[in-house]
Amino acid sequence: MNSIAGAKCFRDLRVYQAAREAALRVFTVTKMFPTEERYALVDQIRRSSRAVKAMIAEAWARRRYKAAFVNKIDEALGEANETQSWLDDALDDEYLSKENFQELDARYQAIGGMLSRMIDRADDFCKHPLRLTIGPSCAKTRNRHSLITSHHSHSATSLIAKIG
Repeated sequence: MNSIAGAKCFRDLRVYQAAREAALRVFTVTKMFPTEERYALVDQIRRSSRAVKAMIAEAWARRRYKAAFVNKIDEALGEANETQSWLDDALDDEYLSKENFQELDARYQAIGGMLSRMIDRADDFCKHPLRLTIGPSCAKTRNRHSLITSHHSHSATSLIAKIG
């Protein structure tokens, strides 16, 4: 699901799920890379692959502002492309088999396509009231409008009490 309809949190988004699975796959295949690459290529590819899903999560939290949402999704797209660049290096250095490279590259191509569509359809993600997630499970949500209404009602009541 890559629309806000039915999504209660970022974990419900298909693109987040795909990015999470891809990052886990990157982690698994890089375990077999040479130890001399541990603090170079391995760190870089793991960081960029994990950043894709992190940026998606951050975009979800910032969707009340379309520009902020688009910026974070665009950053996620950049991280996905960076990951593909590191995959190129791993293939060139013969750390990845051609099959593993093709599988991971296809995953990041698909993720990039989903992220591009999210940018193109940002209004669909940003037009709804913000739902605040509470806790790690994303199970509990509250409508942003009710929080604002509650806050303004309390403020108005306080102001009336002070004037009267």
